[in-house]
Amino acid sequence: MKTMPHSPLEPSAAAKWFAGIVVIGYAVITLIPLAWIFMTSFRTPADSIAYPPKVVAQPSLVGYVNLFTTRSRVSADELAALPRPRTWYEGLVREQQMILAGPSRFTDRYLNSLLIGFGSTLLSVVLGTLAAYAFSRFRVPGKDDWLFFILSTRMMPPIAVAIPIYLMFRNLGLNDTHLGLILLYTVVNLSLAVWLLKGFMDEIPREYEEAAMVDGYTRWQAFVKVVLPQAATGIATTAIFCLIFAWNEYAFALLLTSGTAQTSPPFIPTIIGEGGLDWPAMAAGTTLFLLPVLVFTVLLRKHLLRGVTFGAIRK
Repeated sequence: MKTMPHSPLEPSAAAKWFAGIVVIGYAVITLIPLAWIFMTSFRTPADSIAYPPKVVAQPSLVGYVNLFTTRSRVSADELAALPRPRTWYEGLVREQQMILAGPSRFTDRYLNSLLIGFGSTLLSVVLGTLAAYAFSRFRVPGKDDWLFFILSTRMMPPIAVAIPIYLMFRNLGLNDTHLGLILLYTVVNLSLAVWLLKGFMDEIPREYEEAAMVDGYTRWQAFVKVVLPQAATGIATTAIFCLIFAWNEYAFALLLTSGTAQTSPPFIPTIIGEGGLDWPAMAAGTTLFLLPVLVFTVLLRKHLLRGVTFGAIRK
């Protein structure tokens, strides 16, 4: 029985093993800091700064309690005169010789991140989809020039225009507002959304829409019922990249917000504990901050993998 000859385009078994080892090694190195942050969030302040560092330590929820509460230090006599703690988290606070003073601002900052991050992502994807479809299907005067202009907005870091944006927002009354950051992140992400989605739109055959319109569909109906389902992969991929930028953005959030619309990135580094930075609370905030993007990416992972290779091979 003859064996099939080895194709020169097919990687050898050794190459596959080597590639697998490289990928696994890279993944392990990348995940070590995240794993350390996660473990630190379940440690006491003393264990978090122990030297040499403790790989295994007694787990504690002190970091999460400190993250969501504000506390006041009292003397030993005052602490002894207090009634028994009513809740488990109040007991953890008492162990630090403190009493509860109220909730922290982390919940508000976290909700701000959710609203601004997902709101700007939705706007970027909607506007980017419409613009990309127009550039892909219609004869737009000066299309190449417009596309280059849109791309040129990504040629310098956004923070380079921080001062003009700050002055403009101050005059328009958009400083420290949710609407201001949503609009800003939408504008920054829009160029990326247009260019990514135009590539996906170009890969969708025009014959699908033409057949739909022959059957009586309007242009808008053909776009909604034919093009959008075909472009779902590109839309999901674009949404992930837009959300990652809006979710992690620090500089504009620090410059343009101070209280009402402040997001988590500029707030987490300001968590101060007794005697300095409260590392378990900061690690707890970072762990919770990673969850929405992680969940969003996992839910759309199939579309993301398809989007990476979309258009590589024409059928």
